[in-house]
Amino acid sequence: MFKRLIFLSFAFGVLLSVTAVFAKGSFDYLAVKGPGITGEINITNPALTGDFFAFADFSQGEIPAPAEAGEGYQVVRVYVETVNGKPSPTPFDQLHYYPYTGYVFYDGLVNGSSEYDGKWYTANPAAEQPFRAALAERARLTWIPFAVLVLIVGGFFIAYNRKPK
Repeated sequence: MFKRLIFLSFAFGVLLSVTAVFAKGSFDYLAVKGPGITGEINITNPALTGDFFAFADFSQGEIPAPAEAGEGYQVVRVYVETVNGKPSPTPFDQLHYYPYTGYVFYDGLVNGSSEYDGKWYTANPAAEQPFRAALAERARLTWIPFAVLVLIVGGFFIAYNRKPK
């Protein structure tokens, strides 16, 4: 009886700690690398950061590796913790998201492991639109400085050609 009580207490403690991790809520941001991205971009859209299962419902089980996954994006989900009064980004896990073919490869937890690590899953269709919107917003922000520069140079060119001779 005493062994059973110890086992149940231990199991409850493990479940409580796992629940605390999932109940912590959302990630602070996603660090994304991939095709069309120079360096890395950070995404804070709550549709993508608010749920552990935003990209794939891992509880639905793994799928066989696809023959051709297509172009994918490396996604690192990050919490920002305060250490010594300063914000410190802490990576939680990493996955590869293939929005065009609907797959997710879960690389795993950054400082640990889980039963989901190193497996393929079906992507959550609800993640595609917010993810593409974040990429499109980043693309617009990338071109704005270039467009402003072209307008300024064009204005100088027109002003130079219109000056009296």
